[in-house]
Amino acid sequence: MASLSLTQQQRLQAKLSPTQIQVIKLLELPSCELQQRINEELQENPALEEGRDPEEVQAEKIEEEDFYEEDDYTNPLQNDEFNYDDYVNDDETPDYAGRQRYDSSDQPNDETLYQGSASFVEYLKQQVYLTKMTKPQRHIAKWVLGNIDEDGFLRRTAEQLVDDLAFQEGLVVSDEEMADIVGQIKDFDPPGVASATLQECLLKQLSVKPQTPSVVLAQQLLADYFDDFSQHRFDRISAKLNIDDEALKQAIDEIVHLNQKPANTFTGNVYEGRQSTIIPDFYVENRDGELILSLNTGDIPELHISHDYEDMLKTYSDTTSKDKKDAARFIKNKIDAANWFIEAIKQRNETLTRTMSAILRKQRDYFLEGDEMALKPMILQDIADVTGYDVSTISRVCNSKYVQTEFGVFPLKHFFSESLTNAEGEEVSTKEIKLIMTELVSNEDKSNPLNDDALVQALADKGYSIARRTVAKYREQLDIPVARLRKQL
Repeated sequence: MASLSLTQQQRLQAKLSPTQIQVIKLLELPSCELQQRINEELQENPALEEGRDPEEVQAEKIEEEDFYEEDDYTNPLQNDEFNYDDYVNDDETPDYAGRQRYDSSDQPNDETLYQGSASFVEYLKQQVYLTKMTKPQRHIAKWVLGNIDEDGFLRRTAEQLVDDLAFQEGLVVSDEEMADIVGQIKDFDPPGVASATLQECLLKQLSVKPQTPSVVLAQQLLADYFDDFSQHRFDRISAKLNIDDEALKQAIDEIVHLNQKPANTFTGNVYEGRQSTIIPDFYVENRDGELILSLNTGDIPELHISHDYEDMLKTYSDTTSKDKKDAARFIKNKIDAANWFIEAIKQRNETLTRTMSAILRKQRDYFLEGDEMALKPMILQDIADVTGYDVSTISRVCNSKYVQTEFGVFPLKHFFSESLTNAEGEEVSTKEIKLIMTELVSNEDKSNPLNDDALVQALADKGYSIARRTVAKYREQLDIPVARLRKQL
């Protein structure tokens, strides 16, 4: 039979404080999400209040009054003998008088405002009522529109839609009726919407264009030689159709100007499908060569502890009543949580500012000139070494954060890149290599584009010795197709 015994062990454990836990969670949040998180905390914790501390405001007011009394201050604008109305009448008052003055230089724009508008699907639903569908068919048509993906395609067959409709809505229709409804939707604007494939989408767009010889030839290319066209096998197409290069070029030009994603037609301010707004977390301003960094705290409120709760805690702490002792314990927990949250916000702001300042110093040339060639190689560890923070902390700071510069708004990750060594033995950023690759591809002979081996040689001629597999990797990261797919007539 095993015996029971007591033993002692001594171990070292790293335990995070409540404030540290809060800071870690808050570091990951961009400014817009931080505001939402603060609002949630204000609702959950009654001991936390929004706005400046009333006692601090009162103290500043008293100090200001004492200053004016000591200096015997008089307002130079106060003059009993002067009356503004004697000099300006109503007829002379400009239109802007009385309006709040706003100087755009006082505060950078936090976000881009979009005109409110109907979504892409809502626009399609409006067209349902322009058809000759019956009321039940309209209901089914609007349900079908909900299956259109973000690019404007309907990837499901009529049979699949019938099964889904029966399972989700409890409605039974025939495959033929569903196919008829989908067919009517495919005639909606924009042309090509609800197509099942890219080939069908492009053919639909060509069918509504004036039937010129180049458009007719383009339709034949897509209908009968789509695989050859998509693989850029133009010589084979010319031989099969017995046409010259000029005719083929005009037909291809008709196709390349078509919209490959019908939903993209509605990304403007007339029909906005999905509104995307980037709110910068930092602002960097160049004042005569001096870079000024500021943290975006536009809509983030100041926080303070409720004095009512502090007074209640003092009152209940001096009592012997069990109920009031429990109340005092509850109030203390809320006050402690509020203090931890306020301190976490301060530490978050300090960590963000310190990290961004280090990035600013490292990439100073870029923030002054805006030339991506000026970006220096920089990894997370470089900023961690400068700031003294852990790499995981730097990663949290840089994730989903943006900075507004005079050259545009960029994610913080934009400024990080690995390094390569050029022919002179200097370390250069991989971003510099990618920019040169992009320039080489842009200026290449489109009838004989550069393959990966040619790109390797072209980079070597510029002093960058890079392996072919590295060039292929960078080309894929830049979304540059292989040379065969870049070939043009």
